[in-house]
Amino acid sequence: MASSKLNQNTDLHEDEDELLDADEAAEEIDVDGDHPMDDDDPDQAEEEIQLQNDSAAYFDQHNDSIFCIAQHPTKPSVVVTGGGDDVAYIFDATPPAGPVLPSSFESNPQQQERQGLAVLQKLDAHGDSVNAVAFTLPKGEYVVTAGLDGQLRAYQSNSTATQWEFVASASEVEEINWIEPSPSPEHPNTIALGANDGSVWVYQINAADTASPLTIVQAYYLHTASCTAGAWTPDGRLLATVSEDSSLYVLDVFESGQPVVSLTADDKRFEVDGGLYSVACTATMVAVGGAGGNIKVVAGQILASLQAQTDGVETLSFSSPPLNLLAAGSVDGSIALFDTAHRFAVRRQIKEAHEEYAVVKVAFVRSPQRTHVLTSAGMDGVVRRWDARGGTTAAGQGFIKEWRGHRGDSGKGGTSGSGLSTGAKAGIGVGVSVATLTILGVLLWVWKAGFLASWLGIAGSSSAAGAGAVSSAPAASQPPPQQPPPFWQGQAGSQAAWGGQAGASA
Repeated sequence: MASSKLNQNTDLHEDEDELLDADEAAEEIDVDGDHPMDDDDPDQAEEEIQLQNDSAAYFDQHNDSIFCIAQHPTKPSVVVTGGGDDVAYIFDATPPAGPVLPSSFESNPQQQERQGLAVLQKLDAHGDSVNAVAFTLPKGEYVVTAGLDGQLRAYQSNSTATQWEFVASASEVEEINWIEPSPSPEHPNTIALGANDGSVWVYQINAADTASPLTIVQAYYLHTASCTAGAWTPDGRLLATVSEDSSLYVLDVFESGQPVVSLTADDKRFEVDGGLYSVACTATMVAVGGAGGNIKVVAGQILASLQAQTDGVETLSFSSPPLNLLAAGSVDGSIALFDTAHRFAVRRQIKEAHEEYAVVKVAFVRSPQRTHVLTSAGMDGVVRRWDARGGTTAAGQGFIKEWRGHRGDSGKGGTSGSGLSTGAKAGIGVGVSVATLTILGVLLWVWKAGFLASWLGIAGSSSAAGAGAVSSAPAASQPPPQQPPPFWQGQAGSQAAWGGQAGASA
């Protein structure tokens, strides 16, 4: 963890003061008494920050906190960020190439000085913080930005994703909390957003439609408080949203337009005092996390009510088969792993995954060879990886590796996972940089193969989590449990089989 100390800049060789003889004084001044010494001004004190920096390059154009980040689905080196300086930046994350060295050169030369990454485009039309960004799926044809000014803005890419042209904007709400692109192949370039008034909006972007390039597909006014998070099912057909009012709605956006599942605090089995703040979906179930460490798992009816942590659940992630795990990151600094195949029993609890600092993001790697690898980020400014195989006695709690570079919360810094996607997207090969957000306005990049891919939920692998790094045996093979039918299966194409009759409360 980064540490700081006060640098005492005293001159040890300072000359002694010359004394003035009393007879030589022209004037004597009566002093009422000793005056208290002024406290050192912390703003004027010179502060030395010692950081372990695992990055190869950095992006520091923001001059305020960075709130959100997204990666292009087909050109993974293209990244967009948004921050508290009311600006979004699109830039190329490819680290600068090192020099070509002769074979006679020493095998371990001195590290090159880290270099800043180049800006492709600055998007500065927002009037308040940009706290949500996304590239549309499946090809990343558009980038969208949203902010606390209530604006949604869409830009179209050229063929190389190096230039972006403004398409359209919408301002239907006071503040936008989140954006999620739909992975539905039948509905490309579609995004959903949630607002502080509880409303949920779904837009489709089509620059060729000059009359209406930004079209409202659906608008929902179901939540009675701020809509805090949303997630699409893997096929992009259904959208799950949660709110501070402790409500969950699973929406059939493209067919009936109606809720498939409606659960609110009126159902005491579902009520979470303090609200819901995270959501994750599989094809057959949805998990929501909220205040007090509460997690509810729903598949038409409430499958489980979990509470293994002591503070708010900020982030959730389901593993990919063959593992059957749900990971939850909490403000109490812990990560809990639940076995979805065995009544959501606690498989492991890492109580100090990020010491006492909040865990703000967990995400399973989507590569078929790395489904057991879990990535986490916390307010301590550290990104860590864990082997999720095995039980509570897994060696070192399954710890694999960590990456440092950001100042931790004690240094008024830390990493933020807000806005990071966990849905599967296009694969990324070896040589992709790692990006982590910071509340200091500097984006650090670590040169590890495929790491950013897994952090954003994209297929890829990392040599950093190589075989043998952790002595954790895989869990014993278990027959897969009988799962509820998918959301959308039912009579006449409805979602009745998963969620009961549309709009009914489970």
